[in-house]
Amino acid sequence: MTAGDGRNLDALPALPRDAEGPVFNAPWEAQAFAMTVRLHEAGRFTWPEWVEVFSAEIAAAKDRGDPDLGDTYYQHWLAALEKIVAQKGLMTDAERLNRKDAWAEAAARSPHGEPILLAEDE
Repeated sequence: MTAGDGRNLDALPALPRDAEGPVFNAPWEAQAFAMTVRLHEAGRFTWPEWVEVFSAEIAAAKDRGDPDLGDTYYQHWLAALEKIVAQKGLMTDAERLNRKDAWAEAAARSPHGEPILLAEDE
């Protein structure tokens, strides 16, 4: 991602990455990252808006005592994503909670190592 396409990874605080780009420790981290990029590409928010919300989330986490060791980075990313989705009115809290519950139920019924599918995807 470059400044030319409206996304500058250098603008993101402490993004875990290597020479090839972002590094993820779990699939959900990559999914949260991808959802954010996709919503930006769809014009739901600008990259500077995202950086502002995400930076504020990291600052708030530090104020709450997060030692900033990098292991909670995507937890903050997800919290910021939920905030910007709410701020922009892209999903209500009820819709978000329903989707969260649907994913939890799908995960509980999915065999270990198999993809998690929501009921509507099955």
